[in-house]
Amino acid sequence: MSATAVAATTRKDWASDQEVRWCPGCGDYSILAAVQMLLPELGVRRENTVFLSGIGCAARFPYYMSTYGMHSIHGRAPAIATGLATTRPDLDVWVVTGDGDALSIGGNHLIHALRRNVRMTILMFNNQIYGLTKGQYSPTSEVAKVTKSTPFGSLDTPFNPVSLALGAEASFVARTHDMDRQHMQETFRRAHEHEGAAFVEVYQNCNVFNDGAFEKITGREARSSMLVPLVHGEPIRFGKDLDKGVVQRPDGRLEVVDVADVGEDALVVHDEEREDPGLAFALSRLSRGPYEPTPIGVFRAVRRPEYGASMAEQLADAQERRGVGDLKALLRSGATWTVA
Repeated sequence: MSATAVAATTRKDWASDQEVRWCPGCGDYSILAAVQMLLPELGVRRENTVFLSGIGCAARFPYYMSTYGMHSIHGRAPAIATGLATTRPDLDVWVVTGDGDALSIGGNHLIHALRRNVRMTILMFNNQIYGLTKGQYSPTSEVAKVTKSTPFGSLDTPFNPVSLALGAEASFVARTHDMDRQHMQETFRRAHEHEGAAFVEVYQNCNVFNDGAFEKITGREARSSMLVPLVHGEPIRFGKDLDKGVVQRPDGRLEVVDVADVGEDALVVHDEEREDPGLAFALSRLSRGPYEPTPIGVFRAVRRPEYGASMAEQLADAQERRGVGDLKALLRSGATWTVA
């Protein structure tokens, strides 16, 4: 075996010796299995792989991976991942977070990691509830949601995570769900291969505090008529007999139609590589919630400079033009300004 060859691994190699402690039936189990089964196929090394998390049920993830990892601070995983990814370009950096962790206290860290295009793969488990703290409403809970913290119904307009990521100029944005391991693995694979920040929203069921939140679209009998697969370069069609499609009206609004009424030529052709995120954003707004036909797959995948590489180039250029600095001299240089 050459020095650069990667030894073959199995799912067992990526699983730690820690007991997996989520509620029985939690969707997190299937996401963990999908990741552990995918990593051997990626040809990556365990010692070069890092999983970072914040606080929440999803944040237990690093304990269950036989890799480097850190269960960090509430909402701050993208910030810690930014430091790691920019200083260690040899590492595969994954961030595992939940809708509360990422979009509430961690909102700013998330959007800045995305706009900077820092090289990391962010998996955001969205169950539309705070699970670890026992069922309070979250930034993705629907209006009028009755929870322990909103006994008369939530008044907050929820975030649409895909819209938020696109608005932050994320270069890779996708959505998948915990009921389809094959789709999860392919989506995670695409995200991992992306050069830059990759954001994946994962619809995940919390069977204790918000059971069935996505059942109307991810249930086995509902999927064909409610999930709208996005395939690059192909007309957007769905339905058991592919009888439904998506068209764009003159005002730019997207609408679900019967293909028989408009013809296939009228359908929107998905273009994930389109530089302008307008079409991807419109697709993210096609459904008002997980009870209408909902797009799933890769919304956007475009190339732009990765933050860590650009930073390294800038530092190298500065060193070439100005020479190597003297840190001790800088620290002992005295005051740099005078206060009268």
